[in-house]
Formats: sequence, C-alpha cells, structure tokens
Amino acid sequence: MDIAGQKSNSKMIFIRSAIVTAVLILLTIFALLPIWILIVNSTRDHFEIITNGVSLIPGLKMFKNIGQLNEWVEQGKIQYNALTGYVNSGFISLCATFLTVLFSTMTAYGLVVYDFKLRGAAYTFIIAVMMVPMQVTSVGFYKFMLNVNLTDTYFPLIIPAIAAPAIVFFMRQSMKSTFPLDIVEAARIDGCGEYRTFFQIGIPMMKPAIAVQSIFCFVGNWNNFYTPCMILISRKPEQLTLPMMVNTIYTNDKINDLGAKYVAIMLSIIPVVVVYFIFSRFIVEGVALGGVKE
Repeated sequence: MDIAGQKSNSKMIFIRSAIVTAVLILLTIFALLPIWILIVNSTRDHFEIITNGVSLIPGLKMFKNIGQLNEWVEQGKIQYNALTGYVNSGFISLCATFLTVLFSTMTAYGLVVYDFKLRGAAYTFIIAVMMVPMQVTSVGFYKFMLNVNLTDTYFPLIIPAIAAPAIVFFMRQSMKSTFPLDIVEAARIDGCGEYRTFFQIGIPMMKPAIAVQSIFCFVGNWNNFYTPCMILISRKPEQLTLPMMVNTIYTNDKINDLGAKYVAIMLSIIPVVVVYFIFSRFIVEGVALGGVKE
C-alpha cells in the first residue's frame, strides 16, 4: 500500500509539474509573440504587410525600410535620427536611473537602520505620495518649470527622479527581509562612518534589489513619452528623445509605410532588450526578496 501510495503521489507531482510547465510555456509565447511579430514586420515592406497580414517568417526588406526612414528625414516629413535619439534617451535614462536608485536606496536604508521618532510617519507619507499619479501634478509641475526657465532642458527629466516612492517601498521591503542590522552595529563599533557603512557594506548586500530596480527605472525612463513631451516644448530635433521621434512618424498622416514604421519601433527597443538580458538574472531574486511581507 505504501509503495502504491508513493507511486500515486509521484504521478500527481509529475502531472502538476507538466501542467505548470505547459502554462509557463504558453505565457512565454504570448509575451514574446508581439515582439517577434514586430521584428518580422520590420523586415517586410508595406505591400507584404498589407497583403499577407501576420507572418512569423522574417523578410529581406529591413535595409529598404531604414532607407525609407532616411528619405523621409531628407524630405523634412519627420524628425528622426536614431543616433541622436539613442544619445538623448540614453543620457536621460542613465542619469535618472542612477539618481533614482541611489537616493531611494539611501532613503530605504535610513528607514530601516535608524530608529527615530517620526520613522513611521515618514514611511506613511512616502506611501501616500506613491498613490498620486504624475498626471495629477503635471500642470503645477509644468508651470513651476516654466517659471524657473527650465523648459527645453533635461533637468526636469532627471532631477525629480530623486523622489521615487515606489522604489523606496521596494527597497525597504527588501531590506526588512534580508538586511542584517547587526552588521551595521559591528561596523560602527569598528569605527566605520555612516556613509562608508552604506556604500561599502549596505550597497553590496542589496545588489540584487538594486539591479532589478535599475532595470525597471531604465526601461521606464527610456519609454517615457509624457514628461519629455511636456517639457521639451520647442521640439528641437537635437533635443528629442527616441519615443518622441517615433511619435513624429506615427502621427504624420502624410506618410504610409508600415515597414518603415515598424523598423523605427524595432530600433527604439534594442537598448531596452540589451539591458534586460544583461541584468535579467537579478529580476527573479530581486522580486522575491522585495515581495516578502512584514
């Protein structure tokens, strides 16, 4: 009976594992299929896309589509320069990501390590700010930037990244579950200063959480269209981010070449895919650490 029961349990475990594996494979296909279709369509011309519809087999017209983009630029129909877009979006994304992760980690470190009277109130305030969407404060933010003459600059796109309550929340949760406070006390006894303790002990121990938040921050800033469109009001070609350049293609009703439009989108997601694959090994570990309840 025991042997039969063990076989039955093993069979049930195998069936459950097979079902879970099949579901995960389907979810992976559903997640990657739109990206693959985008890549395939960027290699097909407008006629092939219109006549043949969806295809999973790449074509041979990618360079033709890129040439069509360059032709539109020369004719003045669009404001698009992939290299300039990469530089502008990369500069904003890297600077904003660095400031976001650094100051959010410092804030979370202070809320966890230091025991002060208003610690609970400060954390409650941060959570409350996290619930206010950007769109609610955008009018006041724009007027303030206009009054201090910071429109048409990158400062409003980078400096406000210091205040990121969602990242503070994640980092605090991660530290509450994995960061040993005894090591901070030991460092203080050994004469280590607070900043040195944070940078040489705290940050290395929070590397997985920092890595996963860096990915999310970079992707969010790279794809950000709303705030740059609100701040860069003069639309100077040398200042436009890549999402703004792609938008000039899709909002122009005088051009109608789906292949060229798809290749513009495909070029815009390359840095995001590269960054994700470089740091993707930290995502599962970082999300697991940050999702532990208190």
